[in-house]
Amino acid sequence: KEEKELADILKRIRNEVHGTKIQTPCVVASLPEEQAFLQIIQLPRMSKDELESAVRFEAENYIPYSLDTMEMDFERVEPVVDHLNHADVLLAALPKATVDSYVAVLKSAGLIPLALEIESSAVTRALIQNETAPVPVLVVDLGATRTSFIVFAGYGLRFTASIAVSSSQLTQSIAQSLSIRVAEAEALKSQYGLEGEDSSVGRKVSEALAPSLADLVLQIKKHISYYESHSGHEHLEYPTTTIQKIILCGGGANLRGLARFLLRELHREVSIGNPWINISSTSLKELPPLSFAESLRYTTAFGLALRAHIT
Repeated sequence: KEEKELADILKRIRNEVHGTKIQTPCVVASLPEEQAFLQIIQLPRMSKDELESAVRFEAENYIPYSLDTMEMDFERVEPVVDHLNHADVLLAALPKATVDSYVAVLKSAGLIPLALEIESSAVTRALIQNETAPVPVLVVDLGATRTSFIVFAGYGLRFTASIAVSSSQLTQSIAQSLSIRVAEAEALKSQYGLEGEDSSVGRKVSEALAPSLADLVLQIKKHISYYESHSGHEHLEYPTTTIQKIILCGGGANLRGLARFLLRELHREVSIGNPWINISSTSLKELPPLSFAESLRYTTAFGLALRAHIT
């Protein structure tokens, strides 16, 4: 039932879009991050054909399910400084049932899936300039239903994780604390965020947000600590496993004062991501009527569009 409803929504989007109609049925789509397994593995240098067989054999050591039930892909992560006697490979796997479900929905909607990839790949393609990070960067994607942590270093993904803290949870916290409707809470969250010190209502909003944001800070610290103590395949020009920079994206990144709050709590550079950073202005005939704040909600879509451009 849910698949049919989603397929119907996709059909309406294609048929009812304002302005220029979508001409192609081809699509690049993202798969749910929370169901994906990602792992950097080391293998001896070998040919592409040999690598494919070796990756499948090695994957059994990392994926806690039968490979027959998983859809798997991999890519070699090139080192910034190539003095290696081995290859670093990013292994990604999702349940076949999940992938098949997405493909079925797209086809039912009359679409042709050209590529499917995990959300973190699309997000970093959109936010990391030239898809290169000389030092490890943490992307915090604060979405409506969950927050994703993505570490990118050198030329590739290194680590991903998801937690339950979300933009919707922040809104619910305000609604419950102030005993108001969710729509009103959303409006107050947008109006005040963490910058309502001069207003009694604004202070109440900040107080309502405090427990969830404290949890977010704790989770960020925990995942940074995990990455910094377990990394080892970065091969950067200036070797370091320390995350010095955090990039925020997702609709929740628009929360007023969030970047300054995280800077104060985490003692690391924190900035709002720019989903347009890898899109050349010369490749666009005109800029779409999309504000910067709105564009943060569509970071994944930006990355998928860039993937479609090179597919």
